[in-house]
Amino acid sequence: MISKDDTSIDAQSAPTVSDFGRPKHALGRTTFALLILAPALILTIGVLYPFVSAIYYSLTNFSFNNIGVSFVGFSNYVQMFESSSFWQSVLVTVKYAVAATAVEMVLGMAIALLLNINSRFMKIARTLVIVPLMISPAIGTLMWQLMTNPTYGILDHYLALVGLGHFPWGNSPNTALFSVVTIDVWIYTPFVILLALAGLQSLPQAPFEAARIDGGSGWFRFRTLTLPMLMPVLVITLVFRLMLSLQEFTIIYGLTAGGPGNTLMNLPNASYQEGFLNLSFGPSLAYMLFLWIIIYLVSQLLIVYWGKAQARAAGL
Repeated sequence: MISKDDTSIDAQSAPTVSDFGRPKHALGRTTFALLILAPALILTIGVLYPFVSAIYYSLTNFSFNNIGVSFVGFSNYVQMFESSSFWQSVLVTVKYAVAATAVEMVLGMAIALLLNINSRFMKIARTLVIVPLMISPAIGTLMWQLMTNPTYGILDHYLALVGLGHFPWGNSPNTALFSVVTIDVWIYTPFVILLALAGLQSLPQAPFEAARIDGGSGWFRFRTLTLPMLMPVLVITLVFRLMLSLQEFTIIYGLTAGGPGNTLMNLPNASYQEGFLNLSFGPSLAYMLFLWIIIYLVSQLLIVYWGKAQARAAGL
C-alpha cells in the first residue's frame, strides 16, 4: 500500500518536461549557451571586422603602390567631397536607383494583380515569370549585350521593323541609363512580383466580398482595401530593391563599365575604379562608406514608415 508521503516524494523526484535536454551543471549550462550564441557571435565578428577595417584604411594612404601605410586623417574624404566626379557619381547612383526601383514597383504590382486571378493561364504565367530571377545579373547583362548588338542583335532587327533601327542602347550617353535600367527591370521585377503576389494571396477576403456586395468598384476596392493592407509588404519590398539598386555594380559594369565617359559611373563603379584601377584604396573605401551612410539612412526612414504602415493595416 502506497502512503500519501511516498506519493509526494515520487512526484517531487519525477523529472519534468523542462528538465530534459537542459544541462544540470553550471559549466554545462555555460557551454550550452555559448554553443547557441556561437553562430551569432561569429557572424557579428565577420561583419564588424571588415567594417572597422574599412573605416581605418579610409583614413590612410593605403595603396598597392605604397610599401608603408600612413595615417592621413580625413584628407581622402575632403578630396572626395571636393571632386566633381564624386558628385556626378552620387547623381548617377540616385537616378539609377530611383528609376529602376520605381519602374519595378509599379510594374511588379500590376503584374501581381493580374497573376492573382485564378485561371489556368495565370498559373502557367506564375511559373514563367520567375525565369529572369533565376539568371545571375552578370549572365543577364551578357544576354542583353548580345541582343542589343547593332550588328547581329535580335532587338535591333525587330526595332528596325518599326523604324527604330540602330538604337544606340549603351553606346550613347542619352540612352545608356535607359539601357541599364531596362536590364535591371527585366531581372528584378519578378522579385517584386513574387512578394506582392504572396501579400495579395494572404489578404483576408471578407472585406473584399463586403465591398463587392455594396457595389464598390474595382478601383475603390484597390484604393481603400488592397493598397492599405498590402502596404507593409510593399514597403519591405521597396527597402530590398532600393538598397540593392543603390549598390548595383554588375549590370552597369557588365554593359558599359561606367561609360560612355562617366555617364554611368555610379558610386560602386567609381570605388572599383579608384581601388582596382588606380590602386588607391583609401579613396575607394571612402566612396563605399559614403554609400553605406546613404543606404543606412534611407533604409531607416523606410523601416519607420513600414512600422506606421503595419499599424494602419492592422487598424491601429
